[in-house]
Amino acid sequence: MKTPLSVAVAQLDCVVGDISGNARRILDAVARAKAAGADVLLTPELALCGYPPEDLLLRPAFLDACAEELEALAAHVHGITVIVGYPAERAGERFNAAAVIQDGRVARTYFKHRLPNYEVFDEERYFESGHEACVFELKGVRVGVNICADVWESGAADVARGAGAELLLVLNASPFHMYKQGLRYEVLRERIADTGLPVVYCNLVGGQDELVFDGGSFALDRDGTLAWQGVSFAEELAVLRFADGAWLDRGVPAARPVEADVYDALVLGVRDYLGKNGFPGALIGLSGGVDSALTLAIAVDALGADKVRAVMMPSPYTAQMSLDDSREMVRRIGVRYDEIAIEPAMHTFADMLAPQFAGLPEDTTEENLQSRIRGMLLMALSNKTGAIVLTTGNKSEMATGYATLYGDMAGGFAVIKDIYKTFVYRLCAWRNAQPGGPVIPDNILTRPPSAELKPDQCDQDSLPPYEVLDAIIAAYMEEDLSPREIVARGYPEADVRRAVAMLRRNEYKRRQAPPGVRVTQRGFGKDWRYPITSRYRDA
Repeated sequence: MKTPLSVAVAQLDCVVGDISGNARRILDAVARAKAAGADVLLTPELALCGYPPEDLLLRPAFLDACAEELEALAAHVHGITVIVGYPAERAGERFNAAAVIQDGRVARTYFKHRLPNYEVFDEERYFESGHEACVFELKGVRVGVNICADVWESGAADVARGAGAELLLVLNASPFHMYKQGLRYEVLRERIADTGLPVVYCNLVGGQDELVFDGGSFALDRDGTLAWQGVSFAEELAVLRFADGAWLDRGVPAARPVEADVYDALVLGVRDYLGKNGFPGALIGLSGGVDSALTLAIAVDALGADKVRAVMMPSPYTAQMSLDDSREMVRRIGVRYDEIAIEPAMHTFADMLAPQFAGLPEDTTEENLQSRIRGMLLMALSNKTGAIVLTTGNKSEMATGYATLYGDMAGGFAVIKDIYKTFVYRLCAWRNAQPGGPVIPDNILTRPPSAELKPDQCDQDSLPPYEVLDAIIAAYMEEDLSPREIVARGYPEADVRRAVAMLRRNEYKRRQAPPGVRVTQRGFGKDWRYPITSRYRDA
């Protein structure tokens, strides 16, 4: 057997725009990789500047800063080859690039061939496509470089193979959504079938606004067998040995349920959003309902109980059960808890508006006032303490507009914005089954959901059953099916027409909603770009 080539995989949580901080993080990985005897270190896509930098790429000073930092970083690299993702500028054109650093300098540069322009990606706005291969020799192995989307379709890997590559190193910033890892395996196996090249796939980890990168870096043999996979949702430096066309190190973690992946994505998204933006803590309006309970559990797991504060704001319509369940949950989870009754404010607003509302019946206006009073109180506490308000609305509510602007939509980060109501219950059940015992009381999970804005109110007074509603929304939004096609699947036409009409009608609300963690293949964010003003109606 030949002397193995040792490949270090640096699964890093880089911060967009923290160019010097990211360089220090890379150099720390370089030192650890050298200490472990690695010959080459692979970093994620655009690791130097963070991903996605979006319109920062349009600022010449940003590109200059990246170029200067790359040169300074390279000067510290000796005795190991390091592959660093960064944005390159050449003759007025920008490229998504990978620098191959050897002996204190950038020895080669690879420009990404395939520029994704779908889902959350819009790289064609910023970059030009590369066309050349990047292949170099280490310990007798011809190593080729690709970047992320290069391996999601044919072409770039074939160019590397044609240039003599025997092993493919791939830099990635592949964001999480449900079941994404299996899709990555499938796509990489297609490239292996085309080229016969074994692959190591180094993925970014961490939260960036609404995106979460899950890591889960991996290595595949030339027959497509999964040889090794790293941890998910955490940083890791792993060193793998490669010889005679095969990976010598093996290690594949046990399969995880989708609830575990989604929950960890939400926790990481909250932790990084608050941490990277400097918020000292989180505020949550607790209601006694399942959505705020799940949001509270996620926040505590992300930040620690000492950085989370729950506020219950009962009205005359708040059931005693809601108060009891909220008190029990905060007892279990150990956060600061306050109760602020909103009835005095309700009377004040009623008196102020009485002349304007004279002769008009009560309707949702009075209900929405309750929600807006709560939103105002939470935002006042946020202003006073610096803590960010985490909103508690789910995807079913965001789709149908079953939420109040400047009320329960008020806040800075929407934790479960991309979680359907039916999946909220699945996440709660999963969290309650973890070591340490249940944190969400059973009453919260078994009682009918209600906004409690009027006597005996239930969500299903205004919405189809959530099992039906969520299936309709997913079909219309994520599969782009027409109402007629959804009805053909067996869903009641009246429910389909009503749900789709609500989804269309409430685009203006969603535009004003805070960002939130994306966990489905299509969330209400970067990959949902519908006009507010539109008269198109599909059948």
